Amino acid sequence: MVTAAELPETIPVFPLPGALLLPRSRLPLHIFEPRYLQMLEDALKTRTRLIGMVQPNPVPGRAGKSLHSIGCAGRVTQFSETEDGRYLITLAGISRFRIVEEIEGFAPYRRCTVNWSGFDRDLGAEEHDAGFSRDPFMNLIGRYFDARKLTADWDTLKQAEDELLVNSLSMMLDFEPEDKQALLEAPSLATRRETLVTLIEYALRGGDASEVMQ
Repeated sequence: MVTAAELPETIPVFPLPGALLLPRSRLPLHIFEPRYLQMLEDALKTRTRLIGMVQPNPVPGRAGKSLHSIGCAGRVTQFSETEDGRYLITLAGISRFRIVEEIEGFAPYRRCTVNWSGFDRDLGAEEHDAGFSRDPFMNLIGRYFDARKLTADWDTLKQAEDELLVNSLSMMLDFEPEDKQALLEAPSLATRRETLVTLIEYALRGGDASEVMQ
């Protein structure tokens, strides 16, 4: 879809707490603020149509300014406009990146110079988890969904490939932004699955899952 050579040095970034995008996954977004409507319009004019999703990083005295250093860029693959000028879009996760610096300028949205090195695996084929024991994992997910009174298409979940299952749950479940960041930064699918299990187990014990990541 996008090759390493096509990855740009500068991308627009969308700081959205709790919104997690992972490589080879898809994230639906509702765009309505004027600055992000402009961001979308500008992104659609580029060859790669990339938008970087990144978690804000609260720092005392710098409310709304700081960002986590690692985010994930997605390509706009679908978009539709509502009658009142809002957009419903889908981002397809391409690759994680590391922020080098934020660019000051006249754009109403935030833009950053980024470095893609260290995330070559993101552009490759679907990842597999050789140590994945699916039955215990699905039992744990079932307990979590019951505790949260959530519903799911269990047949689809059971048939999903390792990466799709782990990444979809990582993106969908209601964890704190710091927990989402830990899932994003996991160096492998196995590590992400282990982090996900830790978060779920802690939540089932009645704790604040974000404390696990401290």
